[in-house]
Amino acid sequence: MTLLEKIIEHKQRELSGRMETAPLEDLRKLPGYDRKTVSLTRALLDPEGTGIIAEFKRKSPSRGVLNQDATIEEVTTGYFRAGASALSVLTDKEFFGGSAEDLMRTREINPIPILRKDFILHEYQVVESKAIGADVILLIAAVLDRDSINRLAALARSLQLQVILEIHEESELKMLNEHISAVGVNNRDLRDFSVDTDRSVKLAPLIPGEFLKISESGIHSPLAIQQLRSCGYNGFLMGERFMREPDPATAFAAFIKQLIQNL
Repeated sequence: MTLLEKIIEHKQRELSGRMETAPLEDLRKLPGYDRKTVSLTRALLDPEGTGIIAEFKRKSPSRGVLNQDATIEEVTTGYFRAGASALSVLTDKEFFGGSAEDLMRTREINPIPILRKDFILHEYQVVESKAIGADVILLIAAVLDRDSINRLAALARSLQLQVILEIHEESELKMLNEHISAVGVNNRDLRDFSVDTDRSVKLAPLIPGEFLKISESGIHSPLAIQQLRSCGYNGFLMGERFMREPDPATAFAAFIKQLIQNL
C-alpha cells in the first residue's frame, strides 16, 4: 500500500466518525457558512500582488515535523503583512498536524483568500469547508474519478467556493469541468513524494487558457517563480520553504524582498 493509499484509507474512516459527531445541519449553523467568500482569482490576477499562496503546515509525511513551535496567528498574519496573495491551511491532523480550528482561526484574523488543503472525498467536506471559513478547496485528480470531481466542484461553486483541480500528469486534465477555477500542478508526486518542478514547466502549455495556473511544491527561490511566471503561472503554493525556518513569517518577508528586488 502506498502512502497516498494509507492517507485516503485513514481519511475515509475519519470522515465517517466526523459525520456522526458533527452532522450537516450543525455545520450550516456555523458563522462561516453564510459568509461572503474572497476571490482567489482576483487575488492572483492582481498585477500588484506576489501570486504566492503561503501555506501553514506543521508536518508532512515525507519530512516529518517541520515546525512544532510556530503559531497560526504569528505565521499567517506575518505572511499576509509581507505580501502573500492568499493563504493555505492544512486541516488534516493525522499526517500533517492540522485542524479545522487552524483554518477557522486563520479566517478570523486575515482578510485574504484561504485555501483549505486536505483530501476532499465527500460532499460533507465541501460543506464543512465553507462552514469553517475557506474560500477555496482542492480536489486531487489522483484520488477522485471524473464524476466525483464534477459533483464536488458543482457543489463547491453553489456555495461560492472556488475549486483548484490538482494534477500530476497530462491525462488528468480530462477531469476539468466548468466548475473549476484553477489547475494546480503538484510538483510533488503523491505516490513517492519525490519533487520535480519541471513537471509544472512541461504541463503549462497543455492547460486550457480559461483556467488559472498554480504551481505547487518544491519552489524555493525567486528565480523559480520568475521561470514559472514566464510559463504562464499565476499562483505559487509555498509552504515547507518557510515552515522549516524558526520564524516562518520573517523568512517569508525576506523572500518577498528578494523577489521584488529581482523583478
